Amino acid sequence: MEAHTLTTELQAALALHGLALRGGFAPVPEDQLPTGRPVASVWMVGVIGSAFWPHFKASAFYGDGRPDPLDRWSRAIGEELATRFGGLALFPFDGPPYHPFQRWADRCEPTQPSRMLLRIHPVHGLWHAYRFALALPAAAPHSAAAGTLAPDLCAGCSGQPCLQACPVGAYTGEAFLLDACASHLHSDRGSDCLQGGCRARLACPVAPELRYLPEHAAFHMQAFAGQH
Repeated sequence: MEAHTLTTELQAALALHGLALRGGFAPVPEDQLPTGRPVASVWMVGVIGSAFWPHFKASAFYGDGRPDPLDRWSRAIGEELATRFGGLALFPFDGPPYHPFQRWADRCEPTQPSRMLLRIHPVHGLWHAYRFALALPAAAPHSAAAGTLAPDLCAGCSGQPCLQACPVGAYTGEAFLLDACASHLHSDRGSDCLQGGCRARLACPVAPELRYLPEHAAFHMQAFAGQH
């Protein structure tokens, strides 16, 4: 299958779930992909904003009461697509060892580390994530992002409001103080963050139109609090 045809078919299949094709690249030995089958390309799949949220919420995984509903929803879709296109689905939550999803993302898009240590995108800001990758036997098109050195978005951000917005100073610009964040979320004072989303993330001025829906943001915050 030609690369452009595969791109079109993957985009159409992912759109049914509100997911986005984030780009593809040709793997190298350093990527340490599972062996046993030919792999000519790795395609990154993720979310942008809350486009996927209605699809996930309408799925059987959302309300079944079992752990990790979003990961299980992602796995079901990824494995179905891998079977359809003759490849293998890879997930960021499988491990250790974990697949280097952030490094793979940089092979496809001009993402870069933010002061919150999340990957920031010049168009999507902090409001995106990678749910799985597809290792396929068909070739991927060359990514225009490969080798691109984008300007440091955070260095040019006046006042860096994300570092000022956290009520407990959990983000220093160089580290994330997990215990401080978790303790705050488990306190009465942390209810706003728990229900409305991370204040530091909400303070980022890049792509405010893509901020997660409150229900979507609360889902992630409550999952984080439940793990810590």
